[in-house]
Amino acid sequence: MQAEADSALQTIACDDLDAAIALQEREHGYRLDMVMPADAPRIALLSRGGDQLRLQRRDTSSRAGASTNEPRAFTITHARDDMAWSIGRAGMQYRDLIPGRLGGRAIASHIRIPEGGDVPDRVHYHDVHFQMIFCRKGWVRVVYEDQGPPLTMRAGDCVLQPPTIRHRVLEASPGLEVVELACPAEHPTWIDHELALPTARNDPARSFAGQRFLHHVANEAAWLDSDASGVHLSDLGIAEATSGLAGARVLRLMAGTELSLASPTFDAAQRGALFLYVLDGSAILHDDASGHHAMDRDSACTILNGAPVSIRAANHCELLAVALPA
Repeated sequence: MQAEADSALQTIACDDLDAAIALQEREHGYRLDMVMPADAPRIALLSRGGDQLRLQRRDTSSRAGASTNEPRAFTITHARDDMAWSIGRAGMQYRDLIPGRLGGRAIASHIRIPEGGDVPDRVHYHDVHFQMIFCRKGWVRVVYEDQGPPLTMRAGDCVLQPPTIRHRVLEASPGLEVVELACPAEHPTWIDHELALPTARNDPARSFAGQRFLHHVANEAAWLDSDASGVHLSDLGIAEATSGLAGARVLRLMAGTELSLASPTFDAAQRGALFLYVLDGSAILHDDASGHHAMDRDSACTILNGAPVSIRAANHCELLAVALPA
């Protein structure tokens, strides 16, 4: 390691951030306060009494952070082999679903815990504007600040994690998979060393920066016919819980159904975005600028600022659709 003074705190460059954190905790009595970004941590803050320490991973070439380039109007990703995955926070595996991160505005990740069991997590919170998690496969036990005892998310369930809500991932089934969306793309995860969960207070209506916690249970959800023939939808409640900051639905398309879609229009600085993720089946997506794209299970695409696309279900197809704003 190589150390250098940095006025208020000491900075240490390292090749393996997890090993460096463990060393400082075990050998020198520091405690971990913050890591970022969650999908491929490269910065950590630690403290010991009044001393602060910053660890920074040297090699950031694989995921150097949120892109500041002008975001593309249309992006698409497909599930591939294990080379697409990286190790993120708490040992979880991450797959990037939005190349370029919309110029730093948002991140979407396919996250998995192959082995399951107890998760080496701590009580923490995220400094975000928006964050939702959709359970893709398996189950996971999580506990949230002021939301009662631990809850279990199962396939099809969704939670809205409002800004700064304290929480902890407790346990997962083997093969757990979730899809997570958050704004901005890079945000710190802070450890709360003082709060014990669950809290004695139970306040489901509590406001966190104008948003409230939401746990959507798929088995209790209503399915509605949409205006388009052959399309059924289930609203996840995100729009109401965020006061319109974002909206999310699951869409079911019958084989052969074609649906025209466009992302929300916003302003040039913030850009409306529509994120689509194939939960089941397959479809052909057409974008005027780039042509036809085959989308299979676990494919994802992002459409910016009113760009029109159409999607035709090759067979029964189920999609997660998230709009920013709602």
